[in-house]
Amino acid sequence: MKKRHIGLAAAGALGAAFLAKKVSSEKKVEKVAEIEEEINSRYYGDKQVYLIGGGIATMAAAAYLIRDANFSGKNIHVIEGMKILGGSNDGIGTNEKGFVARGGRMLNEETYENFWELFSSIPSLEWPDHSVTDEILNFDHLHPTHAQARLVTKDQEILDAHTMGFDNEDRLAMTKLLAASEESLDGVTIEEWFGPHFFETNFWYMWQTTFAFQKWSSAFELRRYMNRMILEFSRIDTLEGVTRTPLNQYDSVILPLKSFLEKHGVDFTLNEDVVDLEFKPGSEITVTALKLGNGETIELNEEDVVIMTNGTMTDSSTEGDWSTPAPVVTEESRSARLWRNIAKKKVGLGNPEPFFGNEAETNWESFTVTCRGDKLLKRIEEFSGNIPGSGALMTLKDSSWLMSTVVAAQPHFKNQDPDTTIFWGYGIYTDKVGDYVKKPMRDCTGEEILYEWICQMGWQADWDEIVKDVVNVIPAYMPYIDAQFQPRKMTDRPQVVPEGSTNFAMVSQFVEIPKDMVFTEEYSVRAARIAVYTLFDIDKEIIPVTPYNRDPKVLAKAAQTMFR
Repeated sequence: MKKRHIGLAAAGALGAAFLAKKVSSEKKVEKVAEIEEEINSRYYGDKQVYLIGGGIATMAAAAYLIRDANFSGKNIHVIEGMKILGGSNDGIGTNEKGFVARGGRMLNEETYENFWELFSSIPSLEWPDHSVTDEILNFDHLHPTHAQARLVTKDQEILDAHTMGFDNEDRLAMTKLLAASEESLDGVTIEEWFGPHFFETNFWYMWQTTFAFQKWSSAFELRRYMNRMILEFSRIDTLEGVTRTPLNQYDSVILPLKSFLEKHGVDFTLNEDVVDLEFKPGSEITVTALKLGNGETIELNEEDVVIMTNGTMTDSSTEGDWSTPAPVVTEESRSARLWRNIAKKKVGLGNPEPFFGNEAETNWESFTVTCRGDKLLKRIEEFSGNIPGSGALMTLKDSSWLMSTVVAAQPHFKNQDPDTTIFWGYGIYTDKVGDYVKKPMRDCTGEEILYEWICQMGWQADWDEIVKDVVNVIPAYMPYIDAQFQPRKMTDRPQVVPEGSTNFAMVSQFVEIPKDMVFTEEYSVRAARIAVYTLFDIDKEIIPVTPYNRDPKVLAKAAQTMFR
């Protein structure tokens, strides 16, 4: 009888819990409906929104305005300094002159929470009745990544990169870093935190080249990355966590987003710089006008809004070709110039100097190789054991330039012919003299960069045969590509919506978003969502950072990895 009473009590408790959950769920549905009804009833009148910069962050902001704020696309104005949209998500070229992508933006299925949610509402251009998120994840699941030649020595030996190579001092330093407060890491570099042995470990070579860290990068940013990407720690040797787009990011991400915005009437102005902003006097931050590079001024009405890109890591980049090095940088970063101008006028707008004041520490150079036929790609496949699209990064760890290459699934460009193939690579130490080409990487032509790589692979005896199939090699020198990793103070990165702002926000890799990591698509999209939801009082969820660093199973796996 006693057991029966316990059973009834338990059943009653379960019933009450189910009922409470049902009521809670119904209330959430009602609240969402109320929020939607209130937003749909809004009348914005002649309110205008000006988005400075045409990268993924401002384009995402435009999409959120249309989708979640019920704002008219024709009252959204994107002003971009280049002749093309996309910012750092680039990809362009021809079969005759060669293709170029300055970088490859790796995605991640588990940690790009807001990115996937946004692009689930952006229609795919290639797959009818499906979203961009559907298209990317479907492609990635059909083309899984599992690098089999992650690290290669100067003797063309493929290392067993499953072993991290830590000693006890390395493990202790990493444990202390993860436990350190962010406030205690102002201005601290990775090199100041770890001993010399750490920088000879397999882990460092893999982590450095996967995410483009330097020894002098911020220890704060490494801590953020380790916490945010702790899932990747145990699989850094295979890069199984990398999510690839079907084509380069311009074709796969920017073009469908652009198409969505154009269908909603968004106004795009290209090849036009915003060089300064004017603010209303007083302690509040209220933008009253945009100053353009052509001398014109756009006066704002009281209700208008400005969302500005306050830094771009691919600004001022230059490109060479087969016979020409990428030119020396002569122009100032346009986004940093604008940031400098406004930071002088108002408190709380951050400080661009730690990021855009030391080109020697923030640069690296990429190169895109275009070939007729697939002989060179077949040779890479035979060496690495990876078919195109399955291998992610292959790093030549002993090369003086620290060169890495990626062979994407072919084609990698929308207009790429079936008999044309491409692969991409980059070198981190552009000031070092090559091991075979006795010049710094940044002074080398595309031909010289490819020759250095071919020699590193031990194929120089076949150079004359290999070069017959090469259409072009386009080097891209980027002076600020690592700027977001520079040591800094907590106050150097401004808030997305600065304290005291009435109509102004900033979106980029140079704003502060607690717990999230820079140099990612997610950071840009999350910043855009914060900007729009805050300035337009949207009472909807911004998906929080998933706390994998608190998951006992993930932590246990990470601990095991430290001793591999």
